[in-house]
Amino acid sequence: MAPAAAGRLLVLVPAWDEESCVGTVVKEVQSLLPEADVLVIDDGSTDRTAEVAAQAGAKVLSLPYNLGVGGAMRAGYRYAVRSGYDIGVQVDADGQHDPTEIAGLLDRLADADLVVGARFADRGQYAVRGPRAWAMWFLARVLSMIIGVRLTDTTSGFRAANRTVMQLFARHYPAEYLGDTIESLVIAHRAGCRIAQVPVCMRPRATGVSSQSRVKAGLYLARAFLALALALIRRWPDSRGVPTAREGA
Repeated sequence: MAPAAAGRLLVLVPAWDEESCVGTVVKEVQSLLPEADVLVIDDGSTDRTAEVAAQAGAKVLSLPYNLGVGGAMRAGYRYAVRSGYDIGVQVDADGQHDPTEIAGLLDRLADADLVVGARFADRGQYAVRGPRAWAMWFLARVLSMIIGVRLTDTTSGFRAANRTVMQLFARHYPAEYLGDTIESLVIAHRAGCRIAQVPVCMRPRATGVSSQSRVKAGLYLARAFLALALALIRRWPDSRGVPTAREGA
């Protein structure tokens, strides 16, 4: 499977204590995209994540302490921009994101700057319930109105970005919990970037257990609304001074 979009491709894999599955993810990506480089951003892991990733053939960017997904991805985007990559694809280290779906994201970059792999778009069996599902539905409705594009999965971390977006996120990617997904969409929109989504199938976590307790679901709901509120009130860059894909940035 070759990338449909032209340019140097970097697959970014933020990882925190994922030694049990990060190696498998790296090897699977490499087998499907041999022309791509894989960068594992070791987010202050206390296990052998960095060592396993390197042994699997990935480049490794080790952070001195845990920054969260947002901080790790900002570091990854900075690496991508400084190293001259044209396209960046974010893939989780837990095995949920199916690398065979990357081709669809890259195809859509032909007419978009940022492409989201959507879990709730009439493909696959992935489902959530209770407060978490309500929050996701509400966020998708509100952000769809703000951005002017129908989105069904605004918290997906499975994404593809061109160089314009990577330059923007290298400077302004939010580090707060859920800001890396929700608020980053608002940032990209305000900077004049074109946003699209493609339906994808998700896989079960390779290891670990996703928490579904009522308390944690309630906390997720509160944090989601806080992330949305911050996205709406913060002053982020607009299209002025930010090169667009149409200008060949």
